[in-house]
Amino acid sequence: MPAATVLPARQERSRRSLERLLRAAVEVLDEFGLDGATIPRIAQRAGLTPGAVYRRFPDKDALLREVCLRALEENYRHSQEFLVPEQWKNKSLAEMLEFLIGRTLHGHARHRGLLRAITFFTLEHPDPAFVRKSEELQVKVFRAAAELLLTRRSEIRHPDPDRAVPFALMMVGVAARGVLVLPRLSRLVEDSEAKLLVELPRMVLSYLGIETSR
Repeated sequence: MPAATVLPARQERSRRSLERLLRAAVEVLDEFGLDGATIPRIAQRAGLTPGAVYRRFPDKDALLREVCLRALEENYRHSQEFLVPEQWKNKSLAEMLEFLIGRTLHGHARHRGLLRAITFFTLEHPDPAFVRKSEELQVKVFRAAAELLLTRRSEIRHPDPDRAVPFALMMVGVAARGVLVLPRLSRLVEDSEAKLLVELPRMVLSYLGIETSR
């Protein structure tokens, strides 16, 4: 297990200060990236002194580990709000997929700076326990989405839904990161972000063999 990075926050004022600090770190990462997320800048955004930050975290690495894991945990918690089969009883599988793809793309576009920072921070981090935890949180969302879609396997015409659904979701993630977060691929196609919103759902539905009313 990774070493604890946060000092106990027993008092309400201390807890609010910690939450303000973590929110500020997320905002600075999203706006300025890894290199620009300095302790003085984060402290100023949180309305704290750099010394107050260092009293909670020994260094920038410890702060960013906490921020990354909290961001991934929050994403997982939010995903549970809509990855519940009962919420989709009156919707088709096509509508379900279009929603999931649209949410993924809009989320990546809205928080591309933060996601880029998390991607590079976890890829290069030397602590295997931290990397494993961050991967586990992302895999949990992926598996929950796949399980939800596979509850409607009768609507999938691909000959092997159990293989096709995870592969389709993986490619959605690759496209979202490649075009929106690590935007080198976006230069290959004019107006690629707008086209992605239209063409990616169409490609996934076609690959899975899902009929639509449109």
